[in-house]
Formats: sequence, C-alpha cells, structure tokens
Amino acid sequence: MDKLTNYRLIIKKILTEYAELLKNQPVPGMDTELVFDEERDHYMLYNVGWPAEGPVSEATIYVRIRNGKFRIEEDWTEEGVANLLLEAGVPKADIVLAFHPPEIRPHTEFATA
Repeated sequence: MDKLTNYRLIIKKILTEYAELLKNQPVPGMDTELVFDEERDHYMLYNVGWPAEGPVSEATIYVRIRNGKFRIEEDWTEEGVANLLLEAGVPKADIVLAFHPPEIRPHTEFATA
C-alpha cells in the first residue's frame, strides 16, 4: 500500500473512532458529522445543530493531507490528533501543527510545512 493510501486510512480511522465516542454521549439538538473528501484530501469531524445553548457549526477536527504530510488545521480534542497519528506510526516529519502560526512551528517537534 502506498503512503497516501495508508495516510487516508489512518485519518479516517481516527475520525471515525472520535465520532463513535461522541455518538455515545449525544448532545440533544446537535449532530456530529464525518466529512471525508479523498479527492482533495480534506478530513473533518464537524458539529452542527441547534442545542439549548444556541446554534453550533464548528469543526472539532480538521486535517488536510498536502505534499505527503498531515496538516492539522483544527484540533479541539483532549488527546490530540498528532499523538494519535504518532501512535499509528506516522513520523513527526509528516505532521504539521497548522493551527500554530508559521513562526511558531519551528519551535515544535513537528514539521513546519
């Protein structure tokens, strides 16, 4: 299996597992949606709805694959998608914490771009 196919499988598995956790603790009026766009390599766990607190439309996790690297654009999880990618065997050189500004990225243990 080539690297890109493997990376697609890894991120879909991670997001699917998170979606299952959220389905076990549903918030009335809110739906959790998985969005997989393999053609453009966008992968998202998205919350949408109208719970008691008011309207919700937000990405819990948003990851893109660009130039053979995971670019984590949004990650509001406790464990951290980067840690789950590392556990799945993805090297740090293939993970970009894109939610950090470019000038901060060199100070992380991960790729800068």
